[in-house]
Amino acid sequence: MIINELSDKIKLLFTENKSEYTITDYQLFENFKDYLNKGKIRAANYKNEQWVVNDWVKQGILVGFKMGKIKVFNIGESTFTDKHTYPLRTFSDSDRIRLVPGGSAVRDGAFIGNNVTIMPPAYLNVGAYVDDNSMIDSHSLVGSCAQVGKNVHLSAGSMLGGVLEPINAKPVIIEDNVFIGGNCGIYEGVLIKQSAVIAAGVILTSGTPVFDAVNNRFIKKDESYNALIIPEKAVIVAGSRALKSNNDISIYCPVIIKYRDSKTDTSVQLEQLLR
Repeated sequence: MIINELSDKIKLLFTENKSEYTITDYQLFENFKDYLNKGKIRAANYKNEQWVVNDWVKQGILVGFKMGKIKVFNIGESTFTDKHTYPLRTFSDSDRIRLVPGGSAVRDGAFIGNNVTIMPPAYLNVGAYVDDNSMIDSHSLVGSCAQVGKNVHLSAGSMLGGVLEPINAKPVIIEDNVFIGGNCGIYEGVLIKQSAVIAAGVILTSGTPVFDAVNNRFIKKDESYNALIIPEKAVIVAGSRALKSNNDISIYCPVIIKYRDSKTDTSVQLEQLLR
C-alpha cells in the first residue's frame, strides 16, 4: 500500500468514528503500525527547510486507542494490561539495536533506528521516532510522537514530552547531534536545532523565554512555527532572571551561554566503546 492511499484510508477511518470495527479496519491499522515501526511514516517530516506535522499519522494513532480493547499481556512471570492494539514491540538481532534488560519498554508503533542504545529503565511511546546511533539513557522518556534525530544523547532522567491532541500540535523535535543532559524536560513542541547542547536540569516549554547571552536578546515562542525554537549549536544552562515588578524575586530562565565549539564537542562526545 502506498503512503497516500494509507493516509486517505486512515483519515476516513478517523472521521467515521465507528463504535464497532471490522477485520478490514484492524488490518488497515496493523499496516499503519507496520509503517510506523519501519519509519516509513512519522508524526512530523522535514520538508522545504521546515518541520511539518502529519495530522493523519496522529489520527491513526488515536484510532488505535479507540478501536483497542483492554487485554492482559504476559511477559515471563509478569503481566500488564493495555489496549490490545498497542502491545510492546519486540526486536531481533537483525534490528541492530541494544535494548538492555531492566525495565525498559518500547510500545508498538515507535521507530527505532540502527545502532540505537536504550538503557534501563526507559520508555518509548507510540509514534516516537528515534534515528540511528542515538542513546536513550536510564530513566528517560520519549513521549508520543516525539522525534529524535541521529547521534542524539538523551541523558539519564530526561523527558521528551508527548503530544497527540490537538491533532495539529507540534511534537517535540530534537534534530541531529544534540546532547541533552541529565534530568532535563523538553515539552510542548519545542524544536531543538542541530548540534545544540542542553545542560543538566534545563526545562524548556513553548512558553519559556530563553536568554541568549551571546547576542543579548530573549528567544521566545516563534509564532509562525507555534513553538519555541532553540538555535543550532546553542549551549543552554539553567539560570534565572529578576521579575520586573520586584527585583528581589527571581524566576527560572534558561540561558544560552555560548555556541558549540571544539571544546564543547570534547566534553559531550559519546563514548563509542560503549556502543
